[in-house]
Amino acid sequence: MSNRFGTDIIIRTPDPKKAAAFYVKNLGFQISEENPDLISVLGPNINLFIEKGRAHGPVLEVLVPDVAATKQRLIDDGGKVVLDEPRVPRTYIRDPYGITYNVAEGSPDGET
Repeated sequence: MSNRFGTDIIIRTPDPKKAAAFYVKNLGFQISEENPDLISVLGPNINLFIEKGRAHGPVLEVLVPDVAATKQRLIDDGGKVVLDEPRVPRTYIRDPYGITYNVAEGSPDGET
């Protein structure tokens, strides 16, 4: 099994504008795209997406060749589904150690 981390980190907050301003002011990031429900801060190595909603902590992207199989393995080994929206698509799973992943389809070697 070979997977890789993607470049996306997702956070959710009731006030995306305030959160984005924090990252711009304190860490020098630039806002790349903005709408009422999502602000994107895209960088050369990491993309931060700040969504409007109830805070759930950071979500790291993990790219796997088979989302369903990976999801089942994580659940079987103590992971919990936090959010499952197949039409988006996104599947958030929190592992037994507190890290939440967006398990997404992708090639382990980075090729599409």
